[in-house]
Amino acid sequence: MGFHTYPIERADALEDSWRYEFCSTEELLALFDPDPEDVVADLGSGTGFYTDDVAPYAETVHAVDVQEAMHDYYREKGMPENVSPTTAEIADLPFADGALDAAFSTMTYHEFADDDSLAELVRVLGSGGRLGIVDWSAAGTGEDGPALDERFSLADAVSHLEDHGFETVHESARRETFTLAARR
Repeated sequence: MGFHTYPIERADALEDSWRYEFCSTEELLALFDPDPEDVVADLGSGTGFYTDDVAPYAETVHAVDVQEAMHDYYREKGMPENVSPTTAEIADLPFADGALDAAFSTMTYHEFADDDSLAELVRVLGSGGRLGIVDWSAAGTGEDGPALDERFSLADAVSHLEDHGFETVHESARRETFTLAARR
């Protein structure tokens, strides 16, 4: 899949509640069920739209994004005290082995789902670590989100994660997106 960054000049669009049409807070939390003591990473956090929703339910949330400008935007809008901005690619996370209890990705899996990134997730998620994914589906129309040729099918995402040692505990195909919960 093709890697690209979201244009910072359009960052305000990432703050629009229309995003809940594709993934509600409750649905996202159910995918990886954070505990108040958990250390969690938002993979591709952007402006922190969903990071803000998860922060009250975890001890620490690492907002991981490749663009420092997205972290600047997030700081300006107001970042919760338990959120730590982390500028990194998913294939090279600055966390110790097993440092994360959970990780989640909302509409960014298609940007990082390669062997190096998934191997890195295996490394930083502790045994039993949880992964929640909501992403644009290759079965969608392409009216919203990235082009269809940049998306994964649910079956391909499940297969790729299982090839890297994850166990799928939930999967759901929808009109434009899919959800997936997995454990290490």
